[in-house]
Amino acid sequence: MTVKNNIHSIRTGEKRSTTRAPAVKLDEKLKNELLSQVLEEGIVIVHCTHTSVSYGAIRIWNTTVLVDRQSGSRSRLLHALNISIAPVWTEVFPGSAVRFTLIFAPLPRGCESFDLFEDIPQAGGFFVENIQRNRNDVYRLDIV
Repeated sequence: MTVKNNIHSIRTGEKRSTTRAPAVKLDEKLKNELLSQVLEEGIVIVHCTHTSVSYGAIRIWNTTVLVDRQSGSRSRLLHALNISIAPVWTEVFPGSAVRFTLIFAPLPRGCESFDLFEDIPQAGGFFVENIQRNRNDVYRLDIV
């Protein structure tokens, strides 16, 4: 939803229309969980882009995890933005790109590389192997 304001210009006497994004209210439980993760060790943010070659749909399961390749430790998905959580689907049109963000619990301190693994009871889950860890724990991935 976009809020429009009419502003009257004092200098020219003309009316201008501006667009202002509405305030976003986060769920308090989610906000507190994310803040506690940041304060303790941080969170892992994965920005994903999925470009479709044909008409279809995508979604993310809440069983999606980051798996530390050295220890096998799993960091659970805390929140997903701009993509549906299973069983709901996000429609994708041919040639279009869907950009979404996944927020995960922290990886172990000693983790050097990890996999993004959508652990689901059927074929076709997202899987990105051997992601090299960086200092910021913010990543950009192309999801096929």
